[in-house]
Amino acid sequence: MLEFIQDYYAFIFLALLFTIGLYGMMVKQNLVKKALGMAIVQATVIMFWIVSAYKDGAGIPIFDKRYGVENPEMYINPLPHAMMLTAVVVAIITFGLSLALIIAIYREYNTLHEPELLDQMKDI
Repeated sequence: MLEFIQDYYAFIFLALLFTIGLYGMMVKQNLVKKALGMAIVQATVIMFWIVSAYKDGAGIPIFDKRYGVENPEMYINPLPHAMMLTAVVVAIITFGLSLALIIAIYREYNTLHEPELLDQMKDI
């Protein structure tokens, strides 16, 4: 069991972090806490892709005379890293937009508590 934890500690940590973010999104009733939970989930997914693409002892995907061309498993796949650069930009935009909407909701309804907000919206 200890060997399993040592081998997969990054994935265990990311699963725990994902669970915390999902808990924040699903259970918390404050809109800011929900947005923070969403940001945690997004960051966790990005870190999962980066950790999954890691190879122990591998180098960057530029020709290196030490590794040669005939041993491609000695190079890291650059595709997940490039995809996660795009995901970081999308995550920042999503989080910024959600905070802007939260500010607009607070200015209109003077609350960020979801049940109170839903009650006020029913009255309209």
